[in-house]
Amino acid sequence: MTLTCKDLVTIHAEAWERATVHPFLTGCQRGTITAAQFNTWLVQDYLFVKDFTRMVGKMLGAAPDHHLDVLLAGLMALKDELLWFQAKAEERGLKLEAPRQSTCSHYCDFMAGLVLEPYPVQATALWAIEAAYNQGWQKPGPMPAPYTEFADRWGNPGFTDYVKLLATQADEVLTQASDHTQALASTTFLRIANLETAFWQMAFVA
Repeated sequence: MTLTCKDLVTIHAEAWERATVHPFLTGCQRGTITAAQFNTWLVQDYLFVKDFTRMVGKMLGAAPDHHLDVLLAGLMALKDELLWFQAKAEERGLKLEAPRQSTCSHYCDFMAGLVLEPYPVQATALWAIEAAYNQGWQKPGPMPAPYTEFADRWGNPGFTDYVKLLATQADEVLTQASDHTQALASTTFLRIANLETAFWQMAFVA
């Protein structure tokens, strides 16, 4: 059996659609999202990105040598992203030392456990998480202020190119993986799609 990232999107099409087309994102595009809802997401996403950075760092130990350049570039971008989150929080008068919501905690715990999975599963997870943000912020179309810079950050062509590189790396190791590892990758992809949906929804229920 062969499996690629494109296959995973097809196999789990409904879950992926929910993860990348959500009322939170369409609300940003239409200007109907409230400041409180957006701020809830922003603070929790900062907490998420801190643990996501740790996940990517741990991947370096399992990655083949020729994958390191892309992973290290991603880590450098994440450093800038954390500083950017801090600047956005200061502009909005938000405290980033807030406790995690349960949805954020579940996602972070899931990422922490990925270090125990085979590298093809880790590579698939990294691509899926980044692809969900990339597509999620692109699909609604142009975003009005004050959400324009958020859409530009994750929906810009440079970030899309990075996601494509991650897909290429994941495809390379997936196609060489055992059926069992491919099955794990598929399950992981579906879990990420569901967690992404819950993360967007958290803004409405927190």
